[in-house]
Amino acid sequence: MPTCPLCASPHSRHFHCDARRDYYRCEQCRLAFVPPDQRLTPEQEKAVYDQHENHPDDPGYRRFLSRLFDPLRQRLSPGAPGLDFGAGPGPTLSVMFEEAGHPMAIYDPYYAPDPAVLARHYAFITATEVVEHLFAPGYELERLAALLPGGGWLGLMTKRMTSEEDFARWHYILDPTHVCFFSESSFEWLADHLGMRVEFPAADVALLQKR
Repeated sequence: MPTCPLCASPHSRHFHCDARRDYYRCEQCRLAFVPPDQRLTPEQEKAVYDQHENHPDDPGYRRFLSRLFDPLRQRLSPGAPGLDFGAGPGPTLSVMFEEAGHPMAIYDPYYAPDPAVLARHYAFITATEVVEHLFAPGYELERLAALLPGGGWLGLMTKRMTSEEDFARWHYILDPTHVCFFSESSFEWLADHLGMRVEFPAADVALLQKR
């Protein structure tokens, strides 16, 4: 069985397949994931991302991001600096936070690949519709948590897996760039592993605060 990309447990089991790929689920952290040999290449991934048309002037996109923006902003000190990780080709959440008085940095492996950004510290870090794309979510989320002080926030937006029975009918698995599928149990494991606590203010939002 493939090793879990979140908790590195060797104990996973195959539970679903479709015409394109197989899906495994970790017995420890309950992450569902696609095995490495069935992921897209970086070139194929970027070709999909280049088709995204998200833009800060789009009110519908801002409403979508507000599901994370609103509850996280309420928990921040005025002027707290942040990082938007995986900002994509049309950074928007960072613009919303800057408009609210928070200095922001952005990072994206394809569109803003500045490693210096990942050597600084921030009061909060956001990743909206990002973690489901990560090939190594355990490594990446540990790296981000290390950039936060005690009391710092990690705000994640991703659809959560609810049950294996509904998985086959879930639209989220149709995107070929989605390779990791978190449940509440996955986030609870992650929070405990990182020394954080987790809240779920919306069906697709998890806020983790460093102890």
